[in-house]
Amino acid sequence: MTDKKTFTLDVPGAVLTYDVREPAAPTDEPPLLLIGLPMGAEGFATLASHFADRTVVTHDPRGVERSTREASADLPGIPTFADDVHRIIQAVGGGPVDLFGSSGGATVSLGLAATHPEDVRTVVAHEPPLPTALPDRDAMVAAMRDIYDTYQAKGSGPATAKFIALLMTEGELTADYANQPAPDPATFGLPTEDDGSRDDLLLSVNMLTIPPFEPAYATIRTGTPRVVIGVGTDSDQGMAGRSAIAAAALLGTEPVVFPGGHGGFSGGEYGQPADKPEEFAAKLREVLTP
Repeated sequence: MTDKKTFTLDVPGAVLTYDVREPAAPTDEPPLLLIGLPMGAEGFATLASHFADRTVVTHDPRGVERSTREASADLPGIPTFADDVHRIIQAVGGGPVDLFGSSGGATVSLGLAATHPEDVRTVVAHEPPLPTALPDRDAMVAAMRDIYDTYQAKGSGPATAKFIALLMTEGELTADYANQPAPDPATFGLPTEDDGSRDDLLLSVNMLTIPPFEPAYATIRTGTPRVVIGVGTDSDQGMAGRSAIAAAALLGTEPVVFPGGHGGFSGGEYGQPADKPEEFAAKLREVLTP
């Protein structure tokens, strides 16, 4: 694969930064977009390396890493992030493309499949967090709102600790989950002091805009893109894994099981332990094959 080239794209309320990796030899395969939220392009470096035979596009969502977001702009929801991806697809030559979305990026991919079906050939949505699909929806929304409120009141450390605790919880939340004692940030190696910053996309925007989002399941079921819901072997009892299983049922399909956990494709980006990137990439290639 050739070295990646980096571009910027002006969109309403933001400037997006995206990378394009071209294959060394020509190919008839459409470009493959790898998207996350709030994870940026860096998190897909290992996964991209396993698709050196086709064009791979990654980007930083607005407000993440190299992409900027105007402070005065409206709070971006899933439709805004989906429109950003649509604009990037147009910038790289138009669709249809193949699209792999992880976590919040998987939620965005479901929004794009409904609003711009012409953009995509196959969508693989791996563990989209969708509180609206869960039986414990109210408790999950309350827990995510509590993370937001904690961030605004006390800063990143206490809020991130609550987020990690939520991710570690398996099965349905109890009705009073948000009222339980707060975890100690130091337990997770997080700062206890408030540095005053409030620009973390995950702890602010995502905690407010992801909980109410409900994909247009009927539109997706009857649309032209092929939509596959993925779930990790090791994470099916977490919120995102349970959401994936529920979303697949609402689409009338079965989830495809991928190796590893929520970030099964990770090769150690962001200092996290590597999961099962080679096995994950092989499964993704299998799923993307028409």
